[in-house]
Amino acid sequence: MLEAIILGIVQGITEFLPVSSTAHLILCPWFFNWSGEVDTLTFDIALHAGTLFALILCFWRDWIEIISKKRRLLGLIILASIPAGTAGFFLNDIAENDLREPLIISIMLIAVGFLMLIAEKVNKYKNMEKTGLKDAIIIGIAQAIAIIPGVSRSGITISAGLFRGFERETAARFSFLLSTPIIAGATILHIREAFTGPVNYDFKVFSIGIITSCVTGFIAINFLLNFLKKYPLNLFVYYRFLLSAIIIASIWLKG
Repeated sequence: MLEAIILGIVQGITEFLPVSSTAHLILCPWFFNWSGEVDTLTFDIALHAGTLFALILCFWRDWIEIISKKRRLLGLIILASIPAGTAGFFLNDIAENDLREPLIISIMLIAVGFLMLIAEKVNKYKNMEKTGLKDAIIIGIAQAIAIIPGVSRSGITISAGLFRGFERETAARFSFLLSTPIIAGATILHIREAFTGPVNYDFKVFSIGIITSCVTGFIAINFLLNFLKKYPLNLFVYYRFLLSAIIIASIWLKG
């Protein structure tokens, strides 16, 4: 239960801050030698369900307005969701079995960190109303790349938004709206597998993880939106570099 609470907090914070939640959910059990249910992709997905609830709590008004009044933006979000949905459907097994390695995570933390620094240099002038077809396609493709642990869905989609000229807060808001259908789809898919598969999970452990990730996710969303009104992404980049260095040092010590 304690491990589930800790990982729920980690998921809630890192899902929305551009530091890669999947990387942290893999690294925590790896660092502390945790095993069992908390070190499975199914538990990771359950924690993502908690952050899905956080997204709904934060943006339900936005979604009502988008569905009822802003049909063009709804269409762009649906279009932008296709690349990540396709990648998740066809590459899920590869992501689960071949990409959850600390060295891969370390490399992606550094690579996307540099991408975030470069994105900050681009002129920012667009708001949500100026979102175009090309913007949706590019940000959607960027979200598909986030299937690789260490990339960070928010990190790479916010960066793609900045490259397309979006203001920071707008890029983050579009990133969060875009992540909602993808997280919902992945959650539904894996929860169905959890209920129908041969493994019996302790749903008390899963429930506490979901609740914890929801509460901390709600806090993290509001924090980042307010933070990006005043400050660049650099602080998160430096954290990514530091975490990568710790991973590499740990690999060397464990080896």
